[in-house]
Amino acid sequence: MRDFAPAITRVPVDLAGRSYDIAIGRGLLQELGPRLRDLRPGAAAAVITDAQVARHHLAAAVASLEAAGIRHVGITVPAGEGSKSFARFEQACDAVLAARIGRSDVIVALGGGVIGDLAGFVAAVVRRGLDFIQVPTTLLAQVDSSVGGKTGINSPRGKNLIGAFHQPILVLADTGLLDTLPEREFRAGYAEVAKYGLINDARFFAWLEEHWQEVFSGGPAREQAIAVCCRSKAAIVARDERETGDRQLLNLGHTFGHALEAAAGFSERLLHGEAIAIGMVLAFAFSARLGLADPGDTERVRRHLAAVGLPTAVAQIPGDLPGVDGLMELIAQDKKVKRDKLTFILTRGIGASFIAPDVDPAEVRAFLAETVAKG
Repeated sequence: MRDFAPAITRVPVDLAGRSYDIAIGRGLLQELGPRLRDLRPGAAAAVITDAQVARHHLAAAVASLEAAGIRHVGITVPAGEGSKSFARFEQACDAVLAARIGRSDVIVALGGGVIGDLAGFVAAVVRRGLDFIQVPTTLLAQVDSSVGGKTGINSPRGKNLIGAFHQPILVLADTGLLDTLPEREFRAGYAEVAKYGLINDARFFAWLEEHWQEVFSGGPAREQAIAVCCRSKAAIVARDERETGDRQLLNLGHTFGHALEAAAGFSERLLHGEAIAIGMVLAFAFSARLGLADPGDTERVRRHLAAVGLPTAVAQIPGDLPGVDGLMELIAQDKKVKRDKLTFILTRGIGASFIAPDVDPAEVRAFLAETVAKG
């Protein structure tokens, strides 16, 4: 077994019989080939990526695989949320089969959350299941979507409604890849970083309020923030892999956010992280409206997210949106709905989120009506 660079941070995800590592640090993409070869000797690889990521990073990934003597094929889909669709899923599955990638081979997801979800779902179902490696290229994917085995595609009826739990065998979070990330994409990913503080780590949120500019500029603060998020998620996934308990806390802001994403047509009008930023402010405001949290916490969350350049209000979404009835219909499609009962992640304050089952839809409707009217 080869030794890897000591500067790399290792975060284990402990799952019985299916544990894996998250490796965090600069320059990790060049270790893709050797690490894959060590994990699955003799395996071939299908690298699924998007056109934008391919321009920046596919050559380096391929070079690493070739240097390790690994047979490989590249599969490229268009960039953007639109690739989490039945059409692109079918295209990717067919390309994997055409390349004669077998059950002993490996899928590599090289990209952000869209590619991780799409490639992971392909790995979950082609030949009834292939191993896969996550190589997340966005901040959002490095701190959240690449870890924990959630895979899937969107439906016109809502986000991530078709998919499977399928854990990777390795996550390579090369923080150097974030240097090529557009500023808007980085900001959107930061919403998921802030989320970990808002869920159950008030000290981390306070640290972010003080150090967020250093996270944006890169260096040790960025890697520290990513490691904190990955450790938090790894611990939650180890306790609740299938989201039957406290893993649902990771959905803070997502019930509102996913509805807004769907309302915006899963388009560039509203990136996922931007939707979650608005959704988290709404979750805090709704909690305050129910008398659960101090309204001052809502303002503190709003102020911090606005400071980094994220939208914090529905009125900031460009273009037309459905009215309250349309938003309620989209919320009713949320994956956390059980037997028509709404489940929200609410909060008693920063770092004190909790699962609230059986939320009264009338309360949600009244809150949305008030929120939309205010703009």
